[in-house]
Amino acid sequence: MPKAYVYTANGGPEVETFTDLPAPEPGPGQLAIAVRAVGVNPADWKLRDGYSIPGLPDPVFPVVLGLEAAGVVTGVGPQVAGFAVGDEVLGITVGGAYAEYTLLAAALATHKPAAVSFRDAAALPVAAATAYDGVHQFALPPGATLLITGVGGGVGVAAAQIARHAGLTVVGTASAGKKDLVESLGVAWVEPGPGVVDRVRTVAPQGVDAVYDLVGGAALEEIAGVLTPPASAADAPPRLVTAADTATVTRLGGVAVQRARNADVLDAVAGLVAAGVLDPQVSDVYPLDRADAALRAVETGHARGKIVIEVAG
Repeated sequence: MPKAYVYTANGGPEVETFTDLPAPEPGPGQLAIAVRAVGVNPADWKLRDGYSIPGLPDPVFPVVLGLEAAGVVTGVGPQVAGFAVGDEVLGITVGGAYAEYTLLAAALATHKPAAVSFRDAAALPVAAATAYDGVHQFALPPGATLLITGVGGGVGVAAAQIARHAGLTVVGTASAGKKDLVESLGVAWVEPGPGVVDRVRTVAPQGVDAVYDLVGGAALEEIAGVLTPPASAADAPPRLVTAADTATVTRLGGVAVQRARNADVLDAVAGLVAAGVLDPQVSDVYPLDRADAALRAVETGHARGKIVIEVAG
């Protein structure tokens, strides 16, 4: 039977294991796919730990890890139009992504452009789409300055490129080990930690117009100080948006990223990759039988760019 990497209860890495599961059959509004590549995200281990995402059902164990995948359609469920067996697609999974076969929600899937590899396509449905939604939420004019915290990760590298393509000046915080990656994207690198506000003001003496936070916690608390006047106003687009810490950003006067969660955004980011505007910066690729190592690479918080699991076809 097909292989999958699952967690059997909420907890740490000790609850993860490989298992054999039957290939799923698509229901209404679903596509069945043979998985070719899987994007690894912080949400994967957070869900394993017990974090809940609004709109997702309570887990029924064992739960297949992963939220985003690219592959080849093997079955089309009822009430689905525009897809056929053999199509190359990418999208948000219904039953988990770390597997040889899975289901996609057809409304959250799109065709993979021929110019886009499965590796790059798997990095788009969650990471690049979150980047796209956040950057556009600010509605900043060309020439404005956007600060991105955690710019060296999967969402951050996509957000930086999307923002630069929109004519924005980008400043980003990331560890010293990611400085070369960050600067290669045309981003002014700033080391995080105590004194970060002063360092940002050094590289952006003209000021920062908005902050897209991808870290949360103490890093979000401190970096919010670069914004004066306050983070948001009732009659204007937000100036402080987070994809990591809704509670803290709300207290600071900002908002959570508003996810569009539709195929139009997937089409947009896939088109940017096909056009050579967006490089998902896939830094490491692991085979499915090393899915545990791929998730550990992301769970440490030190991954450069995007980590992908590749599934043999």
